[in-house]
Amino acid sequence: MAIIRIGGRGTTRRVEEKGKDNWTGEEFKKHQEAKKEASKDKYITVGRGTSKIKFGDIPSTSAKSTKGMWVSSGRGTGRRRL
Repeated sequence: MAIIRIGGRGTTRRVEEKGKDNWTGEEFKKHQEAKKEASKDKYITVGRGTSKIKFGDIPSTSAKSTKGMWVSSGRGTGRRRL
């Protein structure tokens, strides 16, 4: 299936084949962990730029279940339970 990709502030168009999505699921989690491991010795600024910590010191969090939570719809006027 071909899709049209737009680039360069909307001035260029190209047709590409739609591949497999690679930004969700277990493969992407592995990719994230590999990138975090590669840059664990780099510093990042936190607290409005007032302090810095090593990237490897930040703990990884697991995904929480959304079952039973409410989600708003419309302009915030409606809601439904997941």
